[in-house]
Amino acid sequence: MLLNSTQPTAPPTAPHTAPHTAPPTASPVPDNFCTFKPLSSAEAEEERLILESIAWPETPPLPAPFSLIQTSHAAHSTFIILPGGVGDERHVGDQLEVMIKMYDFQGNPKKSGGDAIVARLHNRALEAGVAGRVVDHLNGSYSAVFPLLWEGSVTLVHSSEAITVLRRLNREHPDRTILKSLFRSGSISETTICNICLRQTNQPQCNYTDLHTGDPWFCYKPKKLSCDDRMNHINGGMDIKLKANEANLFKRISFTVNISESSNRLSGLSGYYYQGVWRSLGGTKVHQFNNSSAISQCLKGKVVHMYGDSTVRQWFEYLDFNCIYFTINRNNLKKSGPFMIWDNAKNILVKFHLHGPPLSISVLIPTSELRYIANEIDDVVGGTNTVVIFGIWAHLTPFPMQFYIRRLYGIRRAVIRLLNRAPDTLVVIRTPNLRGTNPNIFAFNDWYAIQQDKVVRAVFKGLNVQLVDAWEMVLAHHLPHYIHPPPPIIRNMVNIILSHMCPQ
Repeated sequence: MLLNSTQPTAPPTAPHTAPHTAPPTASPVPDNFCTFKPLSSAEAEEERLILESIAWPETPPLPAPFSLIQTSHAAHSTFIILPGGVGDERHVGDQLEVMIKMYDFQGNPKKSGGDAIVARLHNRALEAGVAGRVVDHLNGSYSAVFPLLWEGSVTLVHSSEAITVLRRLNREHPDRTILKSLFRSGSISETTICNICLRQTNQPQCNYTDLHTGDPWFCYKPKKLSCDDRMNHINGGMDIKLKANEANLFKRISFTVNISESSNRLSGLSGYYYQGVWRSLGGTKVHQFNNSSAISQCLKGKVVHMYGDSTVRQWFEYLDFNCIYFTINRNNLKKSGPFMIWDNAKNILVKFHLHGPPLSISVLIPTSELRYIANEIDDVVGGTNTVVIFGIWAHLTPFPMQFYIRRLYGIRRAVIRLLNRAPDTLVVIRTPNLRGTNPNIFAFNDWYAIQQDKVVRAVFKGLNVQLVDAWEMVLAHHLPHYIHPPPPIIRNMVNIILSHMCPQ
């Protein structure tokens, strides 16, 4: 644990943040070098319940020496449609249930659960798709339940053995994303490592924990400069920390089966695709804003605040691309913003700002632009024509889930304060989504996102907020999973937001 630190002698380098130096301590065991901010008794109990609700089944230890032979292998596994209805006849309103049986590389049946599996049905001719629900029976078999009967696919996201590795990485190496800051004073400059979790060494630390939200952030103190000389934030790459041959666990293979029946049972879903259009189930009806005139008319007289990462920035870029506005900072190649759309004649203002650290993007971000969503929301006046949109998930996946929960708690408190002072404010939250295979899968991957998706829903349940279900919208679509959903999905997401803004 970090020791208490002395207060700074200079003003803060960023809003709500004051740096100070912590003396070095003996190096703790890896599992204990992260510091969690304290919670109230009510929030601590809620966190306990959330962590229990997302608890993953026990996964097997890896054999030593490591070999893939006994690990889950999709190519040997089976995908069987279970009989349904009287005489195996299916009718409108029936559900399709598929039994999945996992086998290892030698063709032996798996005896335990814990594999991360997702399922969807889709029909390319109809541009239709819907997500399925997967149940782990903890004995090597899984059920996938679908409400519609189109062509189906089941994807082994990660084997249970791969999840054993991912658990170890987040527990022992939450600092494997290398984040840095440049310190400068006059002609002297130094760069040091920064993170939420910073290992104790003989080098003192600068403590940039946000004074308002309590969100932690630390940098190793430069040898010749002060903590107040911090200039920026940048991603310095990744130290993956995998052991020999563990990378071979991270392969992704889909089963596919053709199904000819049709059904219309849709219970328990956010929606589905039909003819390329997302059809929402329950709540606000989704309208199609198919041209710049329709979008501009909906945005007329409104102030829209967008906070988050690049997956929220995609929504801003969609509005910018599809409407002719005066955009400030449009040519900013670093893609980090801040950005603003302004139309004086129609009284439209749309703003985007990145959320606070950690930020694993390879561009220099000045410390003055490192702002936490909760603090930004506290500066919003709110009202009938005000919309607050945010999403935060992708940059926090390499860290213990407690950090993510605490970040959301701070945002939730700010949202409650906003709705108390301006109940008519529209608040829209973007959920995480599947991101697929990428070079950084060992830090940023779908197993972490699966849990984050559940946490977001739990934390904001019961509040007067609207969710854009990015998880189902990406899973149900036929296009490959990617951290940045492709344009057809983004168009449907923005239509949901505009439908909440302009329901008539």
